[in-house]
Amino acid sequence: MEYHDIVIIGGGPAGLAAAVSAYDAGCRDVLILERDDRLGGILNQCIHNGFGLHTFKEELTGPEYAERYIEQVKERGIPYKLRSIVADISPEREVLYINSEEGAVTVKAGAVVLAMGCRERPRGALGLPGYRPAGIFTAGTAQRLMNIEGYLVGREVVILGSGDIGLIMARRMTLEGAKVKVVAELMPYSGGLKRNIVQCLDDYGIPLKLSHTVTKIHGKERVTGITISAVDENRRPIPGTEEFYSCDTLLLSCGLLPENELSKSAGVELDRVTGGPEVNDRLETSVPGVFACGNVLHVHDLVDYVSEEASRAGARAAEYASRGEDDGHAYTKLTGRGGVRYTVPQRIDTSKMDERVTVRFRVADVYRGRSIALYYDGKVIKKQKKRVMAPGEMEQIVLTKDSFEGLGVDEITIAVED
Repeated sequence: MEYHDIVIIGGGPAGLAAAVSAYDAGCRDVLILERDDRLGGILNQCIHNGFGLHTFKEELTGPEYAERYIEQVKERGIPYKLRSIVADISPEREVLYINSEEGAVTVKAGAVVLAMGCRERPRGALGLPGYRPAGIFTAGTAQRLMNIEGYLVGREVVILGSGDIGLIMARRMTLEGAKVKVVAELMPYSGGLKRNIVQCLDDYGIPLKLSHTVTKIHGKERVTGITISAVDENRRPIPGTEEFYSCDTLLLSCGLLPENELSKSAGVELDRVTGGPEVNDRLETSVPGVFACGNVLHVHDLVDYVSEEASRAGARAAEYASRGEDDGHAYTKLTGRGGVRYTVPQRIDTSKMDERVTVRFRVADVYRGRSIALYYDGKVIKKQKKRVMAPGEMEQIVLTKDSFEGLGVDEITIAVED
């Protein structure tokens, strides 16, 4: 069986950054497996700007950002296989992949980095009423059809969901001459970044209706219109609030799901909130030698954070591949409460952690003038005042190793408080 020190599943922004970091940490035997016909992942279809401000200190488009990392991979001579679908990962880190040139191949890895990204929540998971006519797309599919394949998917559009892809597609379709009638959002707050609401909706006069959802799809062969209704606090449609919009296209931007079918086959424990693996401060999953980063771990709002996280995973995977498993870890659990939905990582070794560990999380509602509080075993360590916090924007707090000096901490808690 062929052996590689590190096998990285996915050649998108997370996989590329992990590969570069692993190589720079001293690992020279890294293999990237990518199912598409090019490296770069989802960034290849994200032709808008706004990427790279943290990583490269300049504003880039998605393809430009990806190309920076692709060049680094090629400069280092890191091998990669395109059009290679990973079919299975065993708990022993045996990776089965399939492509047209080699057929089915199994390789053994010293360490595996999961970087498969995420997928969109499909129509079937939303329970939308009506027929299944042509003209219904997830926002990401429409983005690919327009930006890569060159098709205008519709001329009169309604968008359900205010995730970042949906907001960006509202602007994109407007620029191509389509009329975006409305963006409807089930929740009482937007699921996207504030800057995208301003730049993609407000700047183009596109209305955003919060606490609204689609209650009927009109048309049999092709979408002819959409009925939306207001919803109550239980997210149930309110009779008498129906509004009809004539359109030929419905775009769905109703959330992203970490792509973790392979993680399950490897025996990785998943977090019930994020849908991604539970990891420690080294981004190692419950399966020794299997690491996770990027949107397969939890859905990010900035690709710069994906790259930062993936760089850490790649370096730690290189360390594991060279030294093997270290049994001497005593983990402290991280939990969220009072409006903190989850934390990543979920556990940390306070005695062997890096000097600084960034913990990322999302809140459950829109909070104004509240604080993020950090507790060690119920004792408040610090509070950080925030002007506004929203579910669409990831929050973070930095834990320092010296803050645990002389303490035997059993639980770390992050909470939203007055």
